[in-house]
Amino acid sequence: MSSVSLDSSALEKLLAAAVAAPSMHNTQPWRFRLYADTLTVGIHAAAERALPREDPDGRAVHIAAGAALLNLRVAAGHLGWTPISRLLPDPGDPTLLATVRLEGRAGPLPAREADLYTAIFRRHSSRLAYTQRPVPITVLAELADAAHTEGARLTVAEASAAARLLRLTALAERRNHGDPHRTAESRRWTGSEAGPETGIPAEAFGPQDSFEQLPVRGFGPPRSPDRPPSRPFERHPALISLTTAHDRRADWLRGGQALERVLLLATADGLRTSLLHQALEWPDLRLRLRGAAFPYEHVQMIVRLGYGPEGAPTPGRAAQHFLDAADGTA
Repeated sequence: MSSVSLDSSALEKLLAAAVAAPSMHNTQPWRFRLYADTLTVGIHAAAERALPREDPDGRAVHIAAGAALLNLRVAAGHLGWTPISRLLPDPGDPTLLATVRLEGRAGPLPAREADLYTAIFRRHSSRLAYTQRPVPITVLAELADAAHTEGARLTVAEASAAARLLRLTALAERRNHGDPHRTAESRRWTGSEAGPETGIPAEAFGPQDSFEQLPVRGFGPPRSPDRPPSRPFERHPALISLTTAHDRRADWLRGGQALERVLLLATADGLRTSLLHQALEWPDLRLRLRGAAFPYEHVQMIVRLGYGPEGAPTPGRAAQHFLDAADGTA
């Protein structure tokens, strides 16, 4: 039995932080369970919110769960606990992706953790054009340290590598539009077909790049009235890749935690971010995303970052809708 307690207000704050995490098409593919006896929160995959065509292996679900786990850890620290997390703790329950046990905090929070907690509720993708202002090397180094903290590697794409990543993303975008099953699945979660509390609303769509260099994900039909008119994007977008040494389910969860720590820190530093996920949805293109410096590592996400407009947020369901009743201890 833990020596600390968890009231309904604190639980709501923990879950509100967790569900603010990013997920592919904002499907929010998670469920949470509280085991009060051990003060443990379990994060489960929600099969009904998976994307079987675009994410057949469930890697994106694990990335999203890892991001939710990181937010839960940050919120727990902010509220005065030490979060003890475990990945895939029950081999007999493949839907249980992670647990977080809350223990009394022994010391002060690590530097910048308070900034990360505030950023949880401000972070969202901006699919708009950024300015030409470069991201300082010191900021990129701090982001790399953040990824390393969670067991991932952050690599800044030099000009030739960035061009290759953009070409592969554009190829994946064309493939996606040519696959009627994938486009149908995508439209279920975007634009007018998205529900009021899930998916990506039309106002969060980004315009297409009139330079035809940066392949912003095109939600909906190519000539959909929901899509804003094209406009010029930055000529030299700043891209980073997040990689892990292995590519197992636990590595996907680590990649999600690294991604969210990087996104939160970027938000705290005034940066805008968007995710270039298209090429990761095609196994052959994902292999080609690997960089020359680390050819055997596995790319978990490509992130575009820079300075520019905030963009519209995506909706989220209230935290209590994701909470299941506990039926035992964890």
